[in-house]
Amino acid sequence: MKKYESLHDRLRGPVAEALKKDLKVTNVHALPRIEKVTVNVGINREKMDTKESHEFVAQCLAKITGQKAVHTRSRKAISNFKIREGLVVGAIVTLHGRRMEEFLDRFLSYVLPRIRDFRGVTTKLDGHGNYAIGLKDHSIFPEVPPVDAGKIFGVQVQITTNAKTDAPARALLKYMGVPFRAERVTKKSSSAS
Repeated sequence: MKKYESLHDRLRGPVAEALKKDLKVTNVHALPRIEKVTVNVGINREKMDTKESHEFVAQCLAKITGQKAVHTRSRKAISNFKIREGLVVGAIVTLHGRRMEEFLDRFLSYVLPRIRDFRGVTTKLDGHGNYAIGLKDHSIFPEVPPVDAGKIFGVQVQITTNAKTDAPARALLKYMGVPFRAERVTKKSSSAS
């Protein structure tokens, strides 16, 4: 029986070797790598505008990531959204190093396969080598106990790489095991003349 390799070991072994061949780079230090992972939640004013709900979001993020969440506050007042300056508008956790690798390993191996009718994630990056995955339901994380429907919130996972363009970052994510959706091939209609 083959032993499961952690993402930490795979990044330094098979992933690095595959990237060297794919990108035609000989120096290991020139390969793209993940710098940080940011997990954030936007707090909806209608549903979650109580201190208890802010604490619930922070506790859930702490269970999911293994690190304490920081509340983000609005920098300026926006009257159309009924937001005053200094109001809590979200919670964020930034992961680095070993904790980041362990989170990504769990995220790719356990969380994404738990999504109902999952067909893969989009292949679009932001143009600077960074990738964001949005989830509508935080309760697919196995660390969070089941909650009633009114307390479900969305989570965004932002993967920041040191790649300057999308192609090397996409190759890194592919070899890491990000389940990209298969691109649809559009058939060109042949006109009969």
